[in-house]
Amino acid sequence: MGEKDEKGRVEKGQAVGAGAEVRVQDEVAEVVANALRGHDVTHVAWVAAGGSNGGFYAAHYFMERECATVASHMYTSNEFVLAPPAYVDEHTLCVICSMRGTKETCEAARVAKELGAATVALYVNESDLTRTCDQKIAYESIALDESRTERVNSSIALMIAMSLANQVEGYDRYDEAMHAFDVVDGIYRKAFARMQEPAREWAARMAGERTIYVMGSGPAYGSAYIFSICNIEEMLQIDSPTINSCEFFHGPFEVLDATKPVFLLLSAGRCRPADERALRFLRRYGGANVFVLDGMDLGLGELPQDVREYFNHILFSPILNNVYMRALSVATGKDYMTRRYMWKVEY
Repeated sequence: MGEKDEKGRVEKGQAVGAGAEVRVQDEVAEVVANALRGHDVTHVAWVAAGGSNGGFYAAHYFMERECATVASHMYTSNEFVLAPPAYVDEHTLCVICSMRGTKETCEAARVAKELGAATVALYVNESDLTRTCDQKIAYESIALDESRTERVNSSIALMIAMSLANQVEGYDRYDEAMHAFDVVDGIYRKAFARMQEPAREWAARMAGERTIYVMGSGPAYGSAYIFSICNIEEMLQIDSPTINSCEFFHGPFEVLDATKPVFLLLSAGRCRPADERALRFLRRYGGANVFVLDGMDLGLGELPQDVREYFNHILFSPILNNVYMRALSVATGKDYMTRRYMWKVEY
């Protein structure tokens, strides 16, 4: 954890998030308070690439549903660099994430600083990103079994969103949500064990498939997106379109037949009826290759009803990455650490 000055504030550029003796929720709240001291924030921009970008979805979803005075936006890093939004200035908080310092993301941080925004880096390894941003918060990789669920990037981003809403306008379920982070790792560990056999059965059916469709909506859509582009496509080189359950009936359902592999995330919260509607259709016209992962089966029901919706991503994503993707890797005989182009060629 970064050194503090005599007033107990984390100094500019100091790392936050490494000390087990302090709740990460409190460390995040301090970083948000520091950002608000120097900036009258009216916009927050979540900027990253790939899985780091998708990991911001829970925070963005929360902000749009709960925060009335601070607008939330998500950008992939290179779009932010090439076409920066007109609103970005000293009234903007840019939260920028990269595990190792992806080039486009580091450049996005430079652009954000140049435009006057307050900047917070989320990172695993120090890089130009951490050297550029005003403040930084270390996170733990979702892919490592020893990582704490409340300390992965999507959890910390969601904490930032909740703390920002609470400090700017008040969020009356803030304490309830922060307590949920105290217990979510235990819920994940139980789900991790419980999902091993269903994942092996699903993976055995999928082993010869060339395309796997992934569906989700609302608070689970970010997890569906990451499962498609990072886990199935990047890691296992299998085609995997992502479909929003709410958009399913506006085009994509025309490709459905009794053989199509479809993996549906059934979310907990207000968008669940959209997932259930899609599921009814899938069960009627799909076949044995339709698979459903219900967030309530992962343990979301153990969280308070008023906040559980915002924890869909926090439980879905590590289960998809660490159980279902790994099972598919074994079933297909593909080492999920191998790549065809990434880190190997110029791009």
